[in-house]
Amino acid sequence: MEEKKQEAVSKGLAVKIIIPIFIIAVIGGIWFLKNEKKQESPDISMSETDEAANPDFDLHVTEALDLEQLKSYSLPIMIDFGADSCIPCKEMAPVLAKLNKELRGKAIIKFVDVWKYQELAQDYPIKVIPTQVFFDKDGNPFNPSDLQGMQMNTYALKDTNEHVFTTHEGGMTEEMILTALKEMGMEE
Repeated sequence: MEEKKQEAVSKGLAVKIIIPIFIIAVIGGIWFLKNEKKQESPDISMSETDEAANPDFDLHVTEALDLEQLKSYSLPIMIDFGADSCIPCKEMAPVLAKLNKELRGKAIIKFVDVWKYQELAQDYPIKVIPTQVFFDKDGNPFNPSDLQGMQMNTYALKDTNEHVFTTHEGGMTEEMILTALKEMGMEE
C-alpha cells in the first residue's frame, strides 16, 4: 500500500514537471518562428507592414464595405463582385490575389462574394457576376478615356445626372485591370 502511494506521488511530481516544460517549449517555439519570419524580410518598411496588417487592404470583404474609408487613402479602387463558385470569377481569383498583394499602397483591390454576402452588393449596380466597380484616386467614379474600348459602363442618378458608378461586366485580365488602375491615377 505504501509502495502505491509513493508511486502515485512520483507520477504526480513527474506530471507537474513535464507539463510546464512542455508549455515553455511550445512558447519558445512560437517565439522562435515569429522572430525568424521577421529576420527573413528586413527590407520591409514600416508603412508596408502597417498596410499588410490593415484590414482595409484585405482582398476578401466579409463585412460592411466602408467605401468612404477606402476613398480616404487617395488610391484607385477596384471592387470585384463575384462568387467563389462562378467560373470567370475563379479564373480571375489568382489575378486579384496577385494584384492585391503587389499593389498595396498603390491601389486597393477588393473581392466580394455576392452569394455569401448578398447585402454587401445591394448598393451597387450588379446585374451579372463578375462585375468590377472602379473609383479613381480622388474617390470619384472612374471616367475612362475610351469607355467602349475598355468595355466599361457608367451609371448616373436620374434626377441630377451625377456620375455615380463605372463598372466592367465579366472577367478581366491582369493587363486590363492594370490599364484601368494606371488611368485612374495609380503611381508606378
